[in-house]
Amino acid sequence: MPGRAKRFALMRFGRDENGSAAIEFAILAIPFFLLVFAIIETCVAFAAEQTVNKVVNELGRELRTGRITFNTGEATDLTEQQFQDLFCERMSVMISCGADVEKRLFLDLRSFDTFADIPTGVPKKNGAIDTTGFDFSPGGASSINVLRAYYLWRVTADLMRPYITNITAAGDSMPHHYLIVGTTAYRNESYE
Repeated sequence: MPGRAKRFALMRFGRDENGSAAIEFAILAIPFFLLVFAIIETCVAFAAEQTVNKVVNELGRELRTGRITFNTGEATDLTEQQFQDLFCERMSVMISCGADVEKRLFLDLRSFDTFADIPTGVPKKNGAIDTTGFDFSPGGASSINVLRAYYLWRVTADLMRPYITNITAAGDSMPHHYLIVGTTAYRNESYE
């Protein structure tokens, strides 16, 4: 009788559907949550990119109209550090510069003779951002300028890192960052 009872219990267990939804959810929960976190990370990185572009356009307009100047002796003059602080303040809604701002945010503000002289590529060297050509020297009235901002956005969801990272930070052997780039090119108004 004990063997027959065991067989009956096994047959009853095999036909029982209680708890099948919990087992199915347990099987699918990990991929589901990984996908949800990857979607959230991608959306947040996209929002951060839009924030950087918005700040680049705003500050480019202020430079173009003469509300921000450099080395003119006016009250509107900002130093490179003041300009970077203003940039960080304006994007603080989405991005925090923090103590490691020198390692994550790179600004390049230069004047050119023609629009054709403006570089169009992202300066990279060995998989990292190459800042050797960066400068802070905006031109005066009627000059052609470009403001480029590069921000290293750290990717945290490891599942998505290989697909969206495109740059390494100083000292990293493997890409952990998504490079956010904001650029505006303009001719300053004749504000003098």
